[in-house]
Amino acid sequence: MLAKRIIPCLDVKDGQTVKGTNFVHLRHAGDPVELGRAYCEQGADELVFLDITASHEGRKTFTDMVSRVAEAVNIPFTVGGGVGALADVDRLLSAGADKVSVNSAALRRPDLIDEITTHYGSQVCVVAIDARQEEDGTWICYLNGGRIPTERSLFEWAHEAQERGAGEILFTSMNHDGVKTGFANDALRQLSDTLSIPIIASGGAGEKEHFRDVFLQGRADAALAASVFHFGEIKIPELKKYLRTEGINIRL
Repeated sequence: MLAKRIIPCLDVKDGQTVKGTNFVHLRHAGDPVELGRAYCEQGADELVFLDITASHEGRKTFTDMVSRVAEAVNIPFTVGGGVGALADVDRLLSAGADKVSVNSAALRRPDLIDEITTHYGSQVCVVAIDARQEEDGTWICYLNGGRIPTERSLFEWAHEAQERGAGEILFTSMNHDGVKTGFANDALRQLSDTLSIPIIASGGAGEKEHFRDVFLQGRADAALAASVFHFGEIKIPELKKYLRTEGINIRL
């Protein structure tokens, strides 16, 4: 069985790492390159950097940051935010990224997934899905950083993304984002049971037990978190040792 992965996520705005709750109320968390270097030294398996504003000027700033991250870390890292064409993918891979995450642009134009995987391979393409569980229990996908609801359901869109060649699904539960009450394990388990590609869980990490549950109950392949790592609430080496004692296959 492949080892489970622990992935710190760094949301980048104007060159700084920020973190919010339910996609709003942002606060600063530090320099993304230095944080990335520290997480690499602490034993993170991968990193994710998301340009959450992705304005034209922000893209230039972000690309420069990606180059500096590539020099500072020796673990795989994924970048996303504003990726809408092969030129964006090429720019970020050329700067040193290992994978690229697509979200809103892929929902609007699903052929983008086919194009990326045809040109660069499935292993480069992470399809990020921001979804909210509505009052009737259905999971609906959202665009533009969780601002605009669509008519696509989480499960049918994740399946289509896989069929188009996506290498991984990064699923963020908007209901759970930043509230630290645990991951959306029921939805994650349904994704894991119906898809053959890896599922990265995002949204809800608040304590070490939540990571245990997302692997054992949610059957996720990787767990992504932000504020609990950024603000020192959970230390990655301690988390990994704990997970190992819980019988989870994890790299120490």
